[in-house]
Order: sequence, then C-alpha cells, then structure tokens
Amino acid sequence: MSYSVVVTEGRRERKKQRTRQALIDAAVDLFETDGYDETTVARIAEAADVSTRTFFLHFPAKEDVLLANAGGRIDLAVHAVAHRADGESVTDVLRRAVERMVGDAWQTDLSDGLAALRARLIATEPALQAKLVHRLLAGQTELTEALCDAFGGRISRLDAAALVGAVLGAVNAAALVSLRRGDRADEVRAAMLRAAEIALGTRDIGVELG
Repeated sequence: MSYSVVVTEGRRERKKQRTRQALIDAAVDLFETDGYDETTVARIAEAADVSTRTFFLHFPAKEDVLLANAGGRIDLAVHAVAHRADGESVTDVLRRAVERMVGDAWQTDLSDGLAALRARLIATEPALQAKLVHRLLAGQTELTEALCDAFGGRISRLDAAALVGAVLGAVNAAALVSLRRGDRADEVRAAMLRAAEIALGTRDIGVELG
C-alpha cells in the first residue's frame, strides 16, 4: 500500500470519527435541552450539520447514540483477555480487562456527560433499557467466549459465564448508582473498579453494624 493511500485512509477515518463525535455531542445537547422523546434523528443530524442518511451510517437509531462506545469497550476487554500473559490467572486477566474498559469510559462517556445522561434516561425509556440489556448480554457472551478460548478448557463455560456476568453486572450496577447520586467522574471510576474487585473476591465489603 502506497504512502498516499495510507494518508488518504487516515484522513477518511479521522473525518468519520469527527462526524460520529459531532452526532454524539449534538444528541447529548438536544436530549438535555429538549428531552429524549422530542429529539428526533433528523434534529440530531441537523444540529451536527450532516444529513439524516449520514446519521444512519453511524447509528441504527437515536438510542444507539447513548451507547456509542459500548462495542469498542467490549473489544478492548476481549483483546485484553486474548493477549493474557503467561501465568496470569482468570482473576488477573478479568481485572485487567475491566481496567481497560473503565479507562475507556473515563476518557469518553464519563468525561463528556454521556454516561450521566444515560443513567438518567434509562429509568424512563423502554427502548434504551432494551438496547442496554441487549448490549450487556452480547458483551457478556463475547467476553465469556474469549475467556474460555484464552484458558483452553481449564475453565468451564458455565464458570466463565458466571464470573463474567458477576463482574460486568457489578461494574454496571455500581456505575449506575454512582452516576444517579451525582458523583464526580473520578468517583464513578473508583466505584466501578471497587465493584469489580468485590465481584472478583479480591476486596472485602465494608459493613457497618447498627
């Protein structure tokens, strides 16, 4: 591949990412100011200065904008598991995978307000609830498969599924609670990491007895 082709493809990818981010930013602003139901795909596209057709090249529906980074985050976790170091235990690998996911969330959803908006809307929007459940289950399946492949039969599919479900469920639940009580982004990140440690059994839960 020639240098000019590489440069052209690089520019095209950067333009694509800028358009995608512009759509996310426009959707967040409109959801915040006008409400979720009142915000249409056409209005999001107009606010981002692109066509409706361009919107659908990036997102299947408006609720997908709120989950824009979910697929890439699972890819990071799967990559972390697939490239485990020699001697790493299942717990070590999953901890590292979660750290990659939380780090990505810190740089994207937590910093730009997308996670906080999603936490507010999920309580009232059935379409968003359904999409989130679908993404969570799909992610759990991908990560379970990666874990089984990485450990070559040394962990059963049932055990892998249970462990992945516990970790991802704990991280998502902690993030939701932290976001809904108005925690800062760094506090949400800490809550997610703490939840993963609890699910992995590497951290005790502090219990106050009355």
